[in-house]
Amino acid sequence: MTVADIIKALPLTVIAAAGELSKPVEGGYVSDLLSNVMGFAKANSVWITMQGHQNVVAVASLANLSAVIIAGGASPEADAVKKAEAEGVVLLATDLPAFEVAGQLYGLGVRGL
Repeated sequence: MTVADIIKALPLTVIAAAGELSKPVEGGYVSDLLSNVMGFAKANSVWITMQGHQNVVAVASLANLSAVIIAGGASPEADAVKKAEAEGVVLLATDLPAFEVAGQLYGLGVRGL
């Protein structure tokens, strides 16, 4: 499965790095605690969070994540979008709550690692 496949299946808006949608998705992770994501998220995962600041982009890049989904109708800050574009980090947004996004990803076969 790729990021593009997830975008086709869920109500997601591409915010940054639209040229990177062919990245593979091998798992998922949900957390708003950055240190938790750095310590436990696996590479090629999709990260669901409600945070939209530029440190989210830094963590996603460091952890080699496939995409970040900003859930709950939260909007990423302009600096975060700019950083995501520069680093090739796919930022996606949705009005769905994080719990629903995780459930729908699970239904698509995306599992936690």
